[in-house]
Amino acid sequence: MHNVQDAHTETGTTSPGSREPLLTATQVQSLLGVDRSTVYRMAEDGRLPAVKIGRQWRFPAHRIERMLEVQNLPAADVAAVFQAPSPATPPALPLDAASAVIGVAAELLGVMMVVTDLDGHPLTDVANPCARFAEAAHDPTAIAACLEEWRTMAAELEFEPRFRTGPLGFACARSYIRSGDRLIGMVLAGGVADTDDDAQEPDLYHLDHDQRRQVLATLPKVATALSRAVVPAGPPGDHAVAGSPIDRRSAQ
Repeated sequence: MHNVQDAHTETGTTSPGSREPLLTATQVQSLLGVDRSTVYRMAEDGRLPAVKIGRQWRFPAHRIERMLEVQNLPAADVAAVFQAPSPATPPALPLDAASAVIGVAAELLGVMMVVTDLDGHPLTDVANPCARFAEAAHDPTAIAACLEEWRTMAAELEFEPRFRTGPLGFACARSYIRSGDRLIGMVLAGGVADTDDDAQEPDLYHLDHDQRRQVLATLPKVATALSRAVVPAGPPGDHAVAGSPIDRRSAQ
């Protein structure tokens, strides 16, 4: 497998108006170990930093290199790498807009959705919660286990969202929200039963194979839309990322 230095030495391409080396889709495919269609899909939906030159995608070499470096870090170090430079001036995600976006997406996809930070703490209310989650919301132990699962999902850097079954017995998947080349949060879809038989677990959402694929295909697009709404880090002040709906309810 090539390394990034070798790859951009080979191409010699630079971004328009700068001297920043750019990689081709073929080089990124080799570096990441994924197929070409995945590289194009990740460029289209914002999971890979990319620019379009004519009809061709090109990829900033230093940002691809950073992604590869982070993949090799222990899970406990991942959040620290991607945090904003100062806790007093984090990028701010407009949470009213985020809540509206996931509310619509959750209803259309037939799942529950929530936006969290990289510690798994909710930044929005859970949209379209399944009956099992709504009942568990009154049990601090169950919620703590769920938040720990979300924290684990944040630390597992995977390019493609996938469903995994958590402590409440339903499946969740996630995509990252970014500010530039930093990860600042996640959008999660969950409440999904492992089977599509409604009679077995009526308190969960039941999706067939095509519906599950639709959720996994839509999640990165929702995350990209939220990433574009992020306000970059600025002077200290009130920021939308502070606090958690679940934390606030627990305090009451």
